[in-house]
Amino acid sequence: MPAEAIPAFQDNYLWLMSAGSSAVVVDPGDAHVIEDALQARQLELAAILITHHHADHIGGVEQLRRQWPKARVFGPEDSRIPADIRVAEGACVDTGVEGLPQFEVLEVPGHTRSHIAYWGADELYCGDTLFIGGCGCLFEGTPQQMHASLSKIRALPDHTEIYCAHEYTLDNLEFALWVEPDNADLCAFREAAQQKRARGEPTVSSLLGIEKQCNPFLRFDAPAVVAAAERRLKREGLAEYEVFGEIRRWKDTEFD
Repeated sequence: MPAEAIPAFQDNYLWLMSAGSSAVVVDPGDAHVIEDALQARQLELAAILITHHHADHIGGVEQLRRQWPKARVFGPEDSRIPADIRVAEGACVDTGVEGLPQFEVLEVPGHTRSHIAYWGADELYCGDTLFIGGCGCLFEGTPQQMHASLSKIRALPDHTEIYCAHEYTLDNLEFALWVEPDNADLCAFREAAQQKRARGEPTVSSLLGIEKQCNPFLRFDAPAVVAAAERRLKREGLAEYEVFGEIRRWKDTEFD
């Protein structure tokens, strides 16, 4: 079964996976909505996967631990995260739930210095590194780091499902059209996303292949995106991370 989006706060998605009577949750910033979801589905919490330390991703961990003390908490090497099992690049995460995939850990710093993602069975739980049509702000990392992280994600198969943590899609796609106003794939994707939101549906998950066509932060080598960055910097011959960095600065300073 695909993961289920559990809405929280203003625009967060907390992800719930289940098989049989057991469940795994990703980035439970709010314990109450997870408790309600588990109770409604008659599920026991077996494991928690954490991508990074921000409160809207870890705020519910301790309360969930108290209610399900046997649930194991996986997270990166970061003392700010209350994890039982620390994992790093290439580690295999086995939640212990039969019927759910094992996940490979990808280190994807940029949004935070210790951010990780979980990839398995063609699903990527990427926290705030990649959004539909966008990417996370660089709170603790550099453009070089985030470019490397997004390049790692971009190398995954096109049919990878992207499970990110926020409903930022329409805002992201509006900015993407500033960067690439003539991108027909982007125009069609934005229209489809608008229709989903009008029906009250999430725009997440999405396919990585679509992101490669539409997301300017994955298109740092696309001629139109390169040209946009060069026009802004009034300089040619930019490295890919410089293209990415200028597009990120553009969104940070003139769009948000």
